[in-house]
Amino acid sequence: MPPINAKTGVCAVIGHPIGHSMSPQLHNAAFDFLGLPMVYVAHDVNPGEVARALDGIRVLGYRGLSVTIPHKVEAMHAVDEVDETARGIGCINTVVNESGRLLGYNSDGRGALNALREAGADPAGRRVLLLGSGGAARAIGITLVREAPPAELTILGVVPEELARLVQDARDRGKSPVRGEPLSDAALSGAMSDADIVLHCTPLGMHPNEDNTIVPASLWKPGTTVFDAVYNPRRTRLLKEAEAAGCRIVEGIEMFLGQAYVQFELWTGQPAPRDVMRRVLEERL
Repeated sequence: MPPINAKTGVCAVIGHPIGHSMSPQLHNAAFDFLGLPMVYVAHDVNPGEVARALDGIRVLGYRGLSVTIPHKVEAMHAVDEVDETARGIGCINTVVNESGRLLGYNSDGRGALNALREAGADPAGRRVLLLGSGGAARAIGITLVREAPPAELTILGVVPEELARLVQDARDRGKSPVRGEPLSDAALSGAMSDADIVLHCTPLGMHPNEDNTIVPASLWKPGTTVFDAVYNPRRTRLLKEAEAAGCRIVEGIEMFLGQAYVQFELWTGQPAPRDVMRRVLEERL
């Protein structure tokens, strides 16, 4: 286990207040359960002041940070070392303080990857369809091609420049064949027929627009594993229709929890008390 800084044993979240909503309760419950001399607190930091905030982390001896919107890119440029997967994603959401040297990671993609593995759907060697090309899609796509390379990764998106950049970066930084197409009815139908795993990473279907879905119910085929990054509501229309068609589903809450497990273990070197953290999150939701 890496040493916990004896000066304070503090972890914190910096970013927009909305990003502070559940993380303190989640991590503090885990610290308390294991009897660790640590506490997790929230700080609001203005854009442009992240480097100064990180200098303060060094001086105060904080063990680590969560980084939320809008600071993830700025923080990546202010730490001392960036994990290669996080560098490929292009931002960090986790900082670990190793005796004043700040290390940056991105736990989002690993949270989704671990959730898939725990559901019995390791993407390595499978045909994976990724819907979307924004932040969540980028974190998951880059993580998969680097750490669990699919036999093929297909990405469908609606923002041409964003899609092209993700496809090229996934090809350059990963170990899988990657193809991308603009999202259309024809492209979706063709890609769905070949996919073993479908990862939905757009905001469609998020509260208060629960009636929306990007995939017509007729396209689902039994045996497909379906993950939805949306976790409010927990059971989206997309997941309900996929489950009704005989698909195995993975809720977005599993990615949220998965990334928190990764953060906890990076900070403490101990296995996260998953049942405790899940109970706290489910009570809040």
